[in-house]
Parts: sequence; structure tokens; C-alpha cells
Amino acid sequence: MESRIRIGHELQKLFRMDEWDADPAFSRFIPMVYEPLGFPWRSFFEADFVQKFNGFMLAGREEVNTVFLAVFPSDDVLECFIAQSRPGDLLFMHHPLLMECGDPRGNWGRGFVPIRSEHLEAMKDKELSVFTCHLPMDTSLPIGTGGAMIEALGAEMIRPFIPYGNGHVGHICRIKETDTDSLCFQLRLLFDIPYVDFGGKRREQIQTIAIVPGCGDVVKDMQEAEALGAQAYITGEIHCHIDNPYGKQRYAQMMEYVPATSLSLIGVSHAASEYLVMKTQMKRWLEQHFPDIEVVLLPQAKWWR
Repeated sequence: MESRIRIGHELQKLFRMDEWDADPAFSRFIPMVYEPLGFPWRSFFEADFVQKFNGFMLAGREEVNTVFLAVFPSDDVLECFIAQSRPGDLLFMHHPLLMECGDPRGNWGRGFVPIRSEHLEAMKDKELSVFTCHLPMDTSLPIGTGGAMIEALGAEMIRPFIPYGNGHVGHICRIKETDTDSLCFQLRLLFDIPYVDFGGKRREQIQTIAIVPGCGDVVKDMQEAEALGAQAYITGEIHCHIDNPYGKQRYAQMMEYVPATSLSLIGVSHAASEYLVMKTQMKRWLEQHFPDIEVVLLPQAKWWR
């Protein structure tokens, strides 16, 4: 058993969350999805979360027996958490909203989706806690969404790129020489996905890669990676498959760029690219720092969605 406040304090310190003001992404997206529903999110969520959109979204009992790790609050993840947890247990996620980015071989997604009110009520009634950490985790090294990919690929960092907030969300790295097909196969196994989303050029020699967890479908970032010597660009999404005007515009921009690039563009799904840090680094870190608690992984049933 461990103190919820102590766990939260150590997570805040690990990701230097006190250095951030309001999360620039979810300070927009949380009001955007909840206000049209008339859901009283400002009074339902913790007061500090309503200001910073990171940290304790829900604060339950003080005593924590188990920390559950997930990336997005998908229905299957939340149902497992509610069913398997005991009062006071904690769910640590990267995102406070589900993001449906779409399936490159299936349906397009809806973008940001709110947590169902019945799940929120069930977690509060059971006195469970939910803690999220978005951009502070994306810019954190060596433990972070990018750091986990660097570690898992045995990569050596050359330099960061794509500045955001207090750090960078992209990394140019050196890996053991490989080729496009071998790299795609390696990534399928690493991220436990049935297929990658691929675009660009297939290359016989790859030694320099760009790593951009999450949504990496930004043409100017790909162009910068190419100018910095990358031969492959590994990210969550190389094409936006969100079924709205924004998503279709982003998709069209990428389709115009893809024929001209020399990069192997490889998408492993937004969710899987950011779950890796939970599966590897965060599970290990929590077990080392809090030996009296159990740590349980909650992977999504489907990564491409």
C-alpha cells in the first residue's frame, strides 16, 4: 500500500510538471468535447486539473494498492480498470481523452472523444484516482514517450528536433544498419500491431531515423527530419484519418508530400506509439520506486482505431 499523494508528487517530479502552465493541447480539447454535452467538467474534475489539464483528474482514497497503466481512456481500458480495481487504486494515463485517429485499413476516426459519464461516475463512486501526464511526458528524457522508443530500438540520440513547450517531441537517432522491410517487421513486433501504415520510399540502407511519438503527420517536421539526414521517420500516425474537415485537409497535405520524399514513413498507431513508455519504462520505474504496490498494464484491445 502507498500514499496517493506521494505517488502523484513523484510523478510530478519525474516529468517536471511544475515547470508547465496549462497543457496547450488539452486546455483546448477538454472544453471542446465536454461543453457541448453539458457535462459539468469544471466541478467534476479536480481543481488543479481544471487549471493545468495534467495531474490528478480524479482524486480518490489516500491509500493505493495498485497502479494501472494505460495510454488512452478507451471504453475497454476503463471497464477493466473499474472491474479489477479496489477503492483507492490509481489509473495513470498519457491522455485524459480518447483519441480516435482512424485505421489506415479500416474506418476513419472521430478525433477526441469524451470519457462516458457512466465511467466517470463509476470511478468517482468507487473512490478511484486518475492521473494523466501529456506534454511533460512527451518532452521528457530519458523516461518519456520518445525515450521509450529510443530505448526499445537500441538507438543513439544525435539531436532533438520539433521544439514544443519546455522541450522537444522529436529525436534524430542512429540505429544499427537495417532496411525498410526489416525495420517495419521489427516495429510490428515491438508495438504489437497487425500492420504498419507506410508511405514514401523503401530503402535498402537505414541508419539514421526520426522518432516522433503520437501524431507525426506534419509535413514540415518530416522535411526537417529529411534535411537533418534521417532516412526513416517513425511515428504514431503518418496519415491523419480523422473524419472531419481538419483530418481530410491533413490527409491531403500528406498525400501531396509522400511521392516527393526520400524517407521511409512508418506509422505504428498513435496509441501504440505512446503506450510503449507505460509498458516498459513506467512499469519498471513504479516497481522500483514503490515496491509495496502492484503495477498492472491495461493495453487497448485494438491499437488502430
